[in-house]
Amino acid sequence: MKVAVVGAGRIGTGVAVLLQRAGHPIVAVAGRGPTRDRAASYLPGVPVLDPTEAARTAELVIIGVPDDALEAVVASIASRGGFRTEQWAMHLSGATGLDVLNPARDAGARRLGVHPLQTVPDVAGAIDRIPGSPIAVTADDEEGYHLGERLADDLLGEPFRLADELRPLYHAAAVFASNYLVATSAVAADLFAAAGLPDAVAAMGPLQRATLDNIERLGPAQALTGPAARGDATTIERHLTALSAAAPGVIPAYIAVARVALDLAVRDDRLPLERRMAVDEVLDRWS
Repeated sequence: MKVAVVGAGRIGTGVAVLLQRAGHPIVAVAGRGPTRDRAASYLPGVPVLDPTEAARTAELVIIGVPDDALEAVVASIASRGGFRTEQWAMHLSGATGLDVLNPARDAGARRLGVHPLQTVPDVAGAIDRIPGSPIAVTADDEEGYHLGERLADDLLGEPFRLADELRPLYHAAAVFASNYLVATSAVAADLFAAAGLPDAVAAMGPLQRATLDNIERLGPAQALTGPAARGDATTIERHLTALSAAAPGVIPAYIAVARVALDLAVRDDRLPLERRMAVDEVLDRWS
């Protein structure tokens, strides 16, 4: 299947390389800035064209631009005659529905959404990490789902069907699983450093790896440990007092996550109601 990638950034280029390895000719790429250098490094010989010209060359047009740019890019390609009947238009966004591809559909193309559930910091990481990852597929009909699943197989991923209306919820889950893990890790590293640890990131590595292993092995509820899971109001009070002196801006996040941990412990019947109430009293005072 002749493939063009509009928005050949980290994930778009990684997807193109994997599809090329699976036998799909990559006939063109389009993008800004470093796109030409990425193409030269990872897709030698593939022309870098204007987005509309790139789309015209392909049977499958993969649109890998940032979510906020998707609507404008699709509309621009459609208005300039880049889409046609018997062509597929596919985006790589996790949160965006198929409706953003309506201008392509109006021009006769078919809609498809494919999203690897993986964090992609660079092209090499995409090529290495997409294989073996779950890949969400959203389509209008069985033919679309079959194509999306075949492409996911060609990416060496594990396809699953995702309802169009559930894509934002699915992507919010991905943000909690990955992006907010990084954000809370940054807070933890700053606090460890403030407490005097010489290499905070290295120091917390074994703890985090063990935690992720426990989550995979036992599930989140059973993997949860710490003062919120125990209903240890005294320790949580000490934490908040220390944070008020060292990092007061972190207190709202600590309280919000503590409440989530309390809910999880109660839901799993691990925390008696009276101990939950004792912790809530502390959190309420600091809110």
